[in-house]
Amino acid sequence: MTKALIALEDGTCFEGRAFAGHGEVQGELVFNTSMTGYQEILTDPSYHGQIVTLTYPLIGNYGVNDEDIESWKPHAAGFIVNEACRRPSNWRSTRSLQDYLEENGILGVDDVDARAVTLHIRSRGAMKCVMSTTDLDRDSLVAKAERSPGLVGRDLSSEVSTADSYDWPATNARARVAVLDCGIKRNQLRLMAERGVAATVFSNSAAAADILATQSDGLFISNGPGDPDAVPHVIQTIRELVESGLPTFGICFGHQLLALALGGATYKMKFGHRGANQPVKNLQTGLIEITSQNHGFCVDKDSLNPDHVETTHINLNDGTSEGLRHKQRPAFSVQYHPEAAPGPHDAAYLFDEFVTLMEKHRR
Repeated sequence: MTKALIALEDGTCFEGRAFAGHGEVQGELVFNTSMTGYQEILTDPSYHGQIVTLTYPLIGNYGVNDEDIESWKPHAAGFIVNEACRRPSNWRSTRSLQDYLEENGILGVDDVDARAVTLHIRSRGAMKCVMSTTDLDRDSLVAKAERSPGLVGRDLSSEVSTADSYDWPATNARARVAVLDCGIKRNQLRLMAERGVAATVFSNSAAAADILATQSDGLFISNGPGDPDAVPHVIQTIRELVESGLPTFGICFGHQLLALALGGATYKMKFGHRGANQPVKNLQTGLIEITSQNHGFCVDKDSLNPDHVETTHINLNDGTSEGLRHKQRPAFSVQYHPEAAPGPHDAAYLFDEFVTLMEKHRR
């Protein structure tokens, strides 16, 4: 196996071996606590620009298939695991994780104490990282990590958004939604189609007038990567659409963008929330939801005008914003991922609420 070196901007280095790919990659180093769902994680566009560490000790044991992908390709800049399984066993598997990463040019490194990496990030915060099989000089690689751009101020969602609009059909469609693609996961579209909602997916550069011209019943704002403050053109589009009275539902990055469009603020978190077991309290019902999450930025819930916007959900680990609802307009959003993939299904009811909202406000 080829030796690999992982260098962080604070000078910390970890050694491992490349089990897939070769060369050198850079990104923000983050961790995810999910035990399964590595294929969905890899293909989530929200991980664009990030090197993902999984805390579970054995990854790849059930292989990879063509059905569980969440977008057209893997988006993670790199992949770090404790041990990569070379011989998967599952009746749905079509190839190994190693082969899948190789096919897509993703550098995968194992033989690393992934939990030591996680503990370091948890105490020091997510940070810029470079990992390489070609440059094994620690000082050189640390310097490269220091010079790398990071995520703050970067518009990454435009890099993963669709170039051309397209339709996602639904059998016996009862409604049609316009989707603002900032890095959408396919299961969001699947769950809407299951509820009889057909979708037209637009680039995040689409103008509000073009979206309104479709006479859609609602607007859906997807998840996505990068700094929400770095896409003012998308924020303005959302502001215009919400002010038009179009029913609106946002997820993750879409939650942050909706908050900004409503006059709120966002900030970079220390190490973010990434995993399939995050507890969230619904303040309207008092119920607790176990949720799938993936975000490094957060809405400052105190920045929202309480006369117009209410916080509907909070994270029970740290009290951060997990949901909001406009008091006068038919618009709401959540920070977590109710579409699961991977993760629990506690929050799937939000798609039903969105359908009900569209039908109530249908023009």
